[in-house]
Amino acid sequence: MTLAVFACDPDRSKGRRFAQEPAPTRTEFQRDRDRIVHSTAFRRLVYKTQVFLNHEGDLFRTRLTHSLEVAQLGRSIARSLRLNEDLVETIALAHDLGHTPFGHAGQDALNECMLEHGGFEHNLQSLRVVDTLEERYPQFDGLNLTFETREGILKHCSPTHAQALELVEPGGVGHRFLARSQPSLEAQLCNLADEIAYNAHDIDDGVRSGLITLEQLQDVALFDDFRRETLAEFPHLQEQAQGRRLLYEAIRRMLSSQVYDVIAATQSALDAAAPRSADEARQLPRMLQFGEAMQDKSKVLKKFLFVQLYRHPKVMEMTALAKQVVRELFALYLSRPQEMQGRFLARLQATRAEVDEASAAARVVADYIAGMTDRFAAREHERLTGLKLL
Repeated sequence: MTLAVFACDPDRSKGRRFAQEPAPTRTEFQRDRDRIVHSTAFRRLVYKTQVFLNHEGDLFRTRLTHSLEVAQLGRSIARSLRLNEDLVETIALAHDLGHTPFGHAGQDALNECMLEHGGFEHNLQSLRVVDTLEERYPQFDGLNLTFETREGILKHCSPTHAQALELVEPGGVGHRFLARSQPSLEAQLCNLADEIAYNAHDIDDGVRSGLITLEQLQDVALFDDFRRETLAEFPHLQEQAQGRRLLYEAIRRMLSSQVYDVIAATQSALDAAAPRSADEARQLPRMLQFGEAMQDKSKVLKKFLFVQLYRHPKVMEMTALAKQVVRELFALYLSRPQEMQGRFLARLQATRAEVDEASAAARVVADYIAGMTDRFAAREHERLTGLKLL
């Protein structure tokens, strides 16, 4: 497929922080993807959860399955828009590498622990994983990914952290947050594919768990339009025993509708703006978008999921316990650093030479906890406290 003029061309990449010879059989973005897939952080995603904790069921989404779904949706849309599929896939597979155990509950708790030490942002942590924390190469820390991949990984960033990144890497991945420009179209696409994916699979997981019902979802037009459409075509799915097929078919149609809507709305925006290069596209308003009607329906769905699923009493109960585990682990490791694994203990001991020793030590502990899987964090908490909370 011929790439559009506004797509990211691997032959024109802004490069890596440490220069390396090109691979003989792979583009720069394909090489990035392979490094991510073989990383330790990527393997851990299989035991990091979205909404439901890892022990609550084998069939609920994990960060790994979510990342694969984002990659699939992203590639499908990229192909139609003639964007770089390899880059979209690469960003999708890497975008959650910095997520803590226990989903957003773990992230919120770790941010609370780190408030006096610069806070904790999972997007920034994903960048730390690929830039610093992975230890695979003799010449450098991290995975030494291209600018374009790293740009896509850093979906959000506070001005304070963007300024800190700019000091270390002038004109680098933090610059756009200060210049108020956009990331590449491929990165924008991953952001939207992420939203499409988690809305769909949270419906699936929510119904599977019994916390939300098909009857409740009748108030959500984005889903219920396709439920009714499915029943009109396949009336036998009205039977209670066919509920799973009805759910899957409605979600499948909902996903397809959103994908086609993004392609149409984005192509229209690109035709009107007519960017002549990837850099020119970065200076435009956000191009990857839903149509207005679909955007409104998506907002209604997200509000429904927030109230009915993410704030469901059973989810909130587990969220509170997960936060307790993270907060207590953080305090324990700061007071008893010898309980951490070797390389993190060595890093913490090295912080004694830092100007702000307390914040440097806290960041090491945050890195350690953020890299944990749900089950490892739960086991560590039980080992160190004698309490089995999860």
